[in-house]
Amino acid sequence: MSLSSLLIDEFPVRERFVYLNHASTGPLPRRSARAIQEFADDQMLHGSTGYARWIAEYDNIRRSAANLIGAAPDEIALTKNTSEGLSFIANGLDWKPGDVCVAVRGEFPANIFPWARLERRGVELRWLELRSGEIDLDELDRACRGARLLAVSFVQYLSGFRLDLDRAGEICRRRDCLLVVDAVQGLGAFPVDVKRSGVHALTASGHKWLLGPEGAAFCYFSRELIPHVEPVEMGWTNVVGFPQYSAEDELRPDAGRYECGTLNTVGCFGLRASLDLFLEVGQPTIADRIHALAERTLAGARALGYEPIRERDRASGSGIVTVRKAGVDSNKTAAALAERKISIAARHGWLRISPHFYNEPEDVDRLLAALPECESA
Repeated sequence: MSLSSLLIDEFPVRERFVYLNHASTGPLPRRSARAIQEFADDQMLHGSTGYARWIAEYDNIRRSAANLIGAAPDEIALTKNTSEGLSFIANGLDWKPGDVCVAVRGEFPANIFPWARLERRGVELRWLELRSGEIDLDELDRACRGARLLAVSFVQYLSGFRLDLDRAGEICRRRDCLLVVDAVQGLGAFPVDVKRSGVHALTASGHKWLLGPEGAAFCYFSRELIPHVEPVEMGWTNVVGFPQYSAEDELRPDAGRYECGTLNTVGCFGLRASLDLFLEVGQPTIADRIHALAERTLAGARALGYEPIRERDRASGSGIVTVRKAGVDSNKTAAALAERKISIAARHGWLRISPHFYNEPEDVDRLLAALPECESA
């Protein structure tokens, strides 16, 4: 099947909407919705008699997630969302008074609260500032001197700035600093190789750029990091003997030690189908298509008098284009566009537009044609 045929078949949302809001929540591909429905039907008709297939699906999604980021399946824990993965790391490390954690002001709150609360345990927080929506790598380098951990987003949720993970990883290696990445606004849209970049932990929900269901996510823990992060939630599946319902508390040797109890099985089926679509199409192809759509969006918005939150270039650009215009109320504009079946987001007085690889240039053009009509004094 050609790529164009695949995209038409997998994304019926395009028949109803100009959907340019993937930084919020993405639509399910047809295959993912089908996987969820098939699981639901199986449980409805057969109860848990297919439990062995459910267990096998956990291994399948670990493999697919690992393939997407260049990791090993035993380094993948299945979680509920990005926040959970970040909290596991922040609360599971054996912090000591005087340790230093570097974080970024202006990040999405999920990547602020877990680290800010460490101050109660005597940890020093060094805050990097976003300058015009970007992270200055020289400042990051200086901040990581003597630090134990750097917590940072792959892509900033408002400005769309995409961090060079290879350069961040080189800094952290040189500074002997752990690199923890909130990847939810970039994973799926742009390639990630955790081993090449030297990422110690990475977490991402499935419902944004990965086009999966809500409540299904995964967290990568490098083998080197696992012995240093204690589980902060304990249940029957954290331990080696969980298949036999063992009461012995020897932790599983892999990232499965962070899985506390019954998993979101229906979500795992849906997310695995989405991950396999990304692996099928290929990350370079996806990134190229998103780059082209984002550049078209920004150029068209500029021509209409909209200013961007930051200048975009291919090295640090993402799928997020954030603009505003004097006299345009972002909330009213987003609401008016929604009535015309055009989906974008209003954030902090800005319009945030986030096309994905299955969108076509015509989708962007329809948005641009509608923008001038939404001005409000």
